[in-house]
Amino acid sequence: MSRFTVQYATAALALLALPLTGCSQDPAQTAAKDSDGFYTYTDSNYDGIGKNYMGRDISYVMGHQGADWLERKGRVQEERTDLLLANLPIKPGDNVADIGAGTGYFSLPMAGIVGDSGTVYSVDIQPEMLAIIEARSNDMGIKNITRVLATEKDPQLPVDTLDLVLFVDAYHEFEWPREVMTGVYNSLVSGGKVILIEYRMEDPSVPIKRLHKMSENQARKELEALGFQFVSNLDFLPQQHFLVFEKP
Repeated sequence: MSRFTVQYATAALALLALPLTGCSQDPAQTAAKDSDGFYTYTDSNYDGIGKNYMGRDISYVMGHQGADWLERKGRVQEERTDLLLANLPIKPGDNVADIGAGTGYFSLPMAGIVGDSGTVYSVDIQPEMLAIIEARSNDMGIKNITRVLATEKDPQLPVDTLDLVLFVDAYHEFEWPREVMTGVYNSLVSGGKVILIEYRMEDPSVPIKRLHKMSENQARKELEALGFQFVSNLDFLPQQHFLVFEKP
């Protein structure tokens, strides 16, 4: 096993050991809210909230206590986040959203790409994360980031506005994925893109627990059911899918 793999595995295990917030841990309480039949419920466990969507168990959310992990040294090489940013189909003047924005790891450089004539909506359900983004953007003099406090069911984005919505290792944690993605669909302009970054379920060598991975087939099943069109899966990241979907 290489030193890279050992370091990555250690970081991944640290992520899963962090305090977790943002999801209901009582399946009975959650089920009482769900009357449309899209979700099924089992007992919750260390990895999952006890909720299943289209054959996929939903994982816990990483709490704001894990902010340092998102900013860890070595992330660029581990995940090639530089390549991820370079391959985003965005340009000056675009309006984009970063959902599950966390510390602003991607929001801040995206703000530089879209420039003063564009806007980045940094979306998170945790106000502590949005406070970090506010402090960092103020320190860097960035004026074109709009912080959005979402709910577990609604990303709170403007309708027919966005050219691109980015999810980095976040979608698999959504307690209400169907509702969130319906809001995302409505926020996109025609031809707008969704970029879904998820650890590859198909690769057993990726040192991340199962519920924190997703297969291309599962992602397509969930998003295509809501009207998104699959465009491509770009295979250039070391351990993650770069899945591209489009609103017709």
